Amino acid sequence: MANQPVPAPSTASAPSLGMSVGQRNFPAQGVPLIHRVNRLGLWTLYMKEVRRFFKVQTQTIWAPAITTLLYLMIFTVAMGREGYTVLGVPFASFIAPGLIVMGMINSAFANTSFNFLAGKIQGTIVDYLMPPISNGELMLGLIGAAVTRAVLVGLAISAAMLPWPGVHLSAAHPWAIVWFGLMGSILLAIIGLMTSLWAEKFDHTAMVTNFVITPLTMLSGTFYVIDNLHPAFQVVSRLNPFFYVISGFRFGFLGQSDIGATNAAVFNGALYVGLLNVVMGAALYLLLRSGWKLKS
Repeated sequence: MANQPVPAPSTASAPSLGMSVGQRNFPAQGVPLIHRVNRLGLWTLYMKEVRRFFKVQTQTIWAPAITTLLYLMIFTVAMGREGYTVLGVPFASFIAPGLIVMGMINSAFANTSFNFLAGKIQGTIVDYLMPPISNGELMLGLIGAAVTRAVLVGLAISAAMLPWPGVHLSAAHPWAIVWFGLMGSILLAIIGLMTSLWAEKFDHTAMVTNFVITPLTMLSGTFYVIDNLHPAFQVVSRLNPFFYVISGFRFGFLGQSDIGATNAAVFNGALYVGLLNVVMGAALYLLLRSGWKLKS
């Protein structure tokens, strides 16, 4: 009995099991699992960002509506502007569209300017860099969430303004409302992402807000028509992309604006803002692909 040879263990089933696991459940090494667009990853990133700002909706959505009502109160009541008309409409109706889109674009900038900066400061930047999503999908998810916040803020501001005396909001050209609202939000979302790439602390973001975003917004014809300015300052205003966003958005409600009173006149401004978004988006994509200030 002791001299009997011990039979060798059967290995017939082991290779087949290994082949089954390796070949049927997993692709060969170097073969990608995700082709073209990672829809699940894109949707997950988008919903993560939406839920992030929606958890504090009192601050991110409703607070801009209260701030906008304060602007409206100051310029229509405290400054004695009741009964004053601009472009043939009451002053309150004139500034209302500009205040709505101003709140939208500021919210879009605030949303994306927080993304990468908070990750760099808190050490959670890997949450954006490690998932299997491309740079384009990363941009689309973050910008899409910022635009969603901007739209919600615009709806909240509109609802808060409707009961205000002298404010009459009617869609004369719906295409202009949609186009300039979305293009303005996308533009500021892209600028916000660029800011969060460059910034190393929250003071840097505040600097961009105070010295770039706020001046361009306030000097874009939100509270006045640029015909009242000196010709030299009118030229400067027409170089400001925020001017076309606010004036085009106003045209959608009133049917007239600083740009013009016809679709053809406003179309040039719409084309300018759209092309600017394409250029800025391409620049942001190149920055993300290079890993500038993200990968070290």
